[in-house]
This record gives sequence, C-alpha cells and structure tokens, in this order.
Amino acid sequence: MPLVDSHANQVIRDYSIDQLKERANYMRGLNLTALCSAGSGHSGGTLGVMDIAAALYLKVARHDPKHPSWDNRDRMIWSAGHKAPALYTALAVSGYFDEIELAKLRMLGSPLQGHPHRLDLPGVEISSGSLGQGCSVAVGVALAAKLNKADYRVFVVCSDGEHQEGSVWEAVMAGAHHRLDNLVFIVDQNRLQIDGPVADVLNIEPLAEKYRSFGWQVMEVDGHNMAELVTNLENARNQNVSGKPTVLICRTIKGRGVTFMENVVGWHGKPPNREELDVALRELGLTRRIDVERFLNHGKEYQHEVEADLEKEMPKYSRSYWWNAADAMKVEMQPTRVGFGRALDKFGDDERIVCIGADISDSICISDFHKQHPERKSRFISVGIAEQNATTIAAGLAKEGKIPVFGTYGVFASARNLDQLRVSVCYGNFNVLVAGAHGGISVGPDGATHQELEALFQICGLPNMHVGAPCDAIETEKMTRALLFEVVGPKYLRFAREATPMVTSEATPFRFGEANIIRFRSEGEHFRDAFETRLAGKYLDEHEDLTILSCGPELAEAMRAAYILKAEHDIETRIINMHTVKPIDREAVMRAARETRAVITAEEHQVGGLGNRVAGIILEAQKPDNKPVRFAMIGVGDRFGESGRPWQLIRKYGLSAEHIAEKAIEVLGIK
Repeated sequence: MPLVDSHANQVIRDYSIDQLKERANYMRGLNLTALCSAGSGHSGGTLGVMDIAAALYLKVARHDPKHPSWDNRDRMIWSAGHKAPALYTALAVSGYFDEIELAKLRMLGSPLQGHPHRLDLPGVEISSGSLGQGCSVAVGVALAAKLNKADYRVFVVCSDGEHQEGSVWEAVMAGAHHRLDNLVFIVDQNRLQIDGPVADVLNIEPLAEKYRSFGWQVMEVDGHNMAELVTNLENARNQNVSGKPTVLICRTIKGRGVTFMENVVGWHGKPPNREELDVALRELGLTRRIDVERFLNHGKEYQHEVEADLEKEMPKYSRSYWWNAADAMKVEMQPTRVGFGRALDKFGDDERIVCIGADISDSICISDFHKQHPERKSRFISVGIAEQNATTIAAGLAKEGKIPVFGTYGVFASARNLDQLRVSVCYGNFNVLVAGAHGGISVGPDGATHQELEALFQICGLPNMHVGAPCDAIETEKMTRALLFEVVGPKYLRFAREATPMVTSEATPFRFGEANIIRFRSEGEHFRDAFETRLAGKYLDEHEDLTILSCGPELAEAMRAAYILKAEHDIETRIINMHTVKPIDREAVMRAARETRAVITAEEHQVGGLGNRVAGIILEAQKPDNKPVRFAMIGVGDRFGESGRPWQLIRKYGLSAEHIAEKAIEVLGIK
C-alpha cells in the first residue's frame, strides 16, 4: 500500500523498485547534509537503515502525510531513536514537511530533536531514545488495535545491539503470547555498536533462532536489496501466518553508500564536516541534486535567529561577563569526564577494581582504565546496552570483594536501573561506584531523552547511597579517587559531557563530605586565580551579603555570578561548593543561613534536587525567634529539556551567571 490521501481514499503516489532505489540514495544525501548542518548526530546507522526507511514510508506502509493522525494509518515506531535523522528524512520525502527544514536538525526550538519527540513533530508516533522501550510500546499499540478491531499494522524499527536490553525480549515474549499478528519488528542488523562489533561487545546470535523459539515468524532479508525488502515487508504487512508476529532481520552495512564511513565504528555518532559532506555527495552522485549552500545557509540563518532571541532574554549589565568575552578573567575549558578517565588510568592498578562498560565506554572515558594498560583488560567487562544487568553484576562483584565501577549516561545510570540500585546495591550496602555521565541540560543536541535532570531526586533518596557532583575535571579526578578508596558502600558520581570551566587546581583543598567555601577577591588575568577556596570547617565569617550554594559545573556559573554582583553592585558573596550532595555538609548550610542575608541554590538539574535538601536543613535549624532566611532556587523548571547547543540551553533555561545574579538582586531587594 503506497502513500494515500485518506479523505479521498486515493493513492497519492506509487513508486517502482527503481524509483525507490533512487529515493533511498537521495535520502542518504539529505540525511548527511542535515547532519552537517547540525554539527552532531549519527551518520553510520542512518545511512545503513535508509533503504528500509524508503521502502517502508514510500511503498509499504499505509499513511497520509496531510493527515498524520488518521486513525487507520499504520503505526511506524522507531525504537532505535538515535536514527532519528533517517526518520525525519523519510517524513520530509513523504511530504510531511519541506525538505529544507531538515537543515534545522538538533537546533534549539526545532521540532527535529536529537531523538524523536512525538509532541513536536507530526508523523512521529512515540518519543524514543532509551533503547528497547519502543518494542514494548509497540506491543501495547498492537494490543490496542486488536481490542479496537482495527486493521492497521505496527512496524518497529530497532537495532541489533538494542537486543542486549532485556526489555526487548520481554516485548518479544509478550508479542508471541498475545498472538499479535499485526506486529512487525524490523531489525537493522549492521553488526556494529559504539564499543565495536556486536558479537564482541555482547553477542546476540543466533538471533533468528531465538525469535523462532519465541514463536515469531522470521524473515531474513538483504537490507539493501530493494526488491527483496519490499516483497518481505509487504508479506509481513499482509501477514500470511495467523497468530504470529513477524520479524524482518535485515542485514545492512553501517555507513552504506559512503566508502569512508562503511563498516567504521567511529561513524556511529559523528556527523560529516563540510569537506567530508562534499566527498560523500560525490560518491552518492548527488553533487548537482542537493543545493548544499542553500541548505546550510538555511540552518545558519535559523541559528542566528535563535541566538538573537536568546540575547534579548538575557539579563543586562554594564558590560559582558560571558566566558572569555574580555581580556581579563580568562578560563580554560575541559570536560569533567576527562577527570574520571584520568583517575581510572592512574589508580586502576588496584586488583580489586573492575570496570563495567555499557557500549559508550570512550564517550564517558571509562575505557581509559585499560587503554594504556593492556594487563587490565581482563578487569574490563563489557555488558553492552544493558544497564539493569550491569548494575546487578556490579553488586555480585562487590559481594566478593571487588570494587566495581559501572558507568553510563546519567539518564540510564540513575533511572533505568533504579530498582536494581535500590535492592541489589543499596539494600545490600555493597561497595559499588556508579558513574552517571553526561548529567544536566548541557548534554545539548541529543535532547531530552539524554539530558539527565532528575538524578539527584532519584539517587539521593536511596538509603546508604553517597552522592558526589564535582565541579570540573580536576575535582572529578579527586572525587573519583576518594570514592574508590575512602568511601565504602554505594556511591554515585554525577558529571557532565560538555567542556566546562576549570575553576580549581591541584592545590585546591578537597575532602569528601565537607564543602568548600569560595570567595571572589579581585579581577585578574585568570578566572580561577581571582578566587580563594578553603574547606568549610576552616572558613571564618566575612559577613557576606549573600550565599550562593551550588554543585557540579554549575558552580562556575555561581562563581561568575559573584564576580558580576561585586562588579555591578559591590555585593559580597559566599560561594559554597557542595560537591558532596549526600551526605551534605549541614554545618556549612546552617552557617550560611545564620551569617549571610540570603541563600540561593544553583543547580544544572531540575530545580530542587539540591535546593530542596538545602531548604530542608535551613528550616529544620530555624528557631521560632529567628528571622526567616531569604531563600531562592535556580534550576530547570518542572519540564524536560530539548535539543540545542549546550551554552544556548544554559541561557535558555536560566542557569547562567547572569540569571543567578538577577535572582540575587531580586532576593536582596536591590533596585
């Protein structure tokens, strides 16, 4: 069934096999141009899945681009949400929106989020990005069709590495048990994932036999043979085997069509630059077909509009205090994750340490544990895309005296595996270190599914858990060492992805469980040299007007806010680096409430993750005859994030120093 006009009950267009081949090739070029415009995203997998996308959206599935919510449409669910650019390209070529809009991929305010969001873009059936979940959503959609006696089909685009998630197999079992013959899984079997070949990371074969053993009809297909693809997809849609769901296992090549990308792991999450795009389009024979300049300029113009709108909303001061905007107060930027990797590299000789990788090992730097130390490779266990399993494996290792270190993106380290952390790690009080990488809104263009804004609510609520949020790469290294060797029990380390200001040095004091007090002294050549830091227990009251209490890379914004407040209003600010969120330094909080006129918390997190803990301490310590403490919280509101450049998001979500300073002026009642 080709594209249809649901109101007129007519075919919009039917494509021949040769036309579909041409469309798939063209879609590859559009896809790469969009990725180049975005400056981020996934090239390899989107090129590999494009023949499937063309066959499904232009030939087989029943849908109407002019009426995306038509009740009788087939449902196309992308469980492999990181392949969103292929989905968006298929929607554009189908007629859901103008192709030029693909230039806005992953940009702030664009509906083309880094991972699909159903509330932003018509044609997107579910919001996805956390692998494996789309398969179970599809089971629910197929069950609804059965209950409603509807005849639409449910197609699911999923990846082979995704089958390392246990939830996929729960969906497979449920699909067969409920005899969902309206359900079709399409497995993009390119045999590669971020950490390497699927067979090496965590083997899922024999995949076809496993599906058959669960009671599914299995079709093994060449994912780049358009005629074979269409025939099998149409057979699956028409479903000749009553009572059985169908899976198409499509053999594909990651990076298909571009020789320097084909079968190269490094192109999983990497976009082409302009030179690489030109080479790729020549190989695809599309140099004259796609007006690259017009396309990229459309994206640049949109970015300029976004920047102008953000600038209008920024609080204004007598001059710009933005990072490295002036000749003085210069700062070096480095990702906090680098400090995590350095610590594992330095201290990993301890035979008790065992690191557990979950397919994003290089991204979060956990692979630094063994990169320069091949003798440690036996103590690096790859579990693939399987966070719950990794967490409980860590508990087992800890039970036998090891010091397991498990790391993944914060959204998966603190939420997907929360019950495993609660029962298997914390209840047993096991000595497990969990690294929640890529925390906060500054993860940027990956969008809401990968921006961890809730971890402090989840993790701090677990009994026995210790929680650290270091401010920069140097402090991350110090904290990692402390958590490895000084803190015994469950522990969680939250750090960021983006390069952020280096505001500490090797000489900066650090003690897990004790806050640091930071004071701005005078403007100088280097930002961090303009401040003095002491352990909270050694700090003497300087009768400051205000306390700003922060953690993680947001601390740098708190420090910059103190600089702004001194320069603009001669306000003296006590900055508290609450790098240990649990157990929190209660005395440092209570002293701030007693000794300064107001307290503000600032966190790159949903507001209250840190702020509620601080407010609770202040209220508990407050006596009936005390004056109420002026108090405010800076953080992300009760909402999800969105795609955008990291520093754009810091400004849009009100987390910048300018916003903190503005709140301070308001709280202190300064006009």
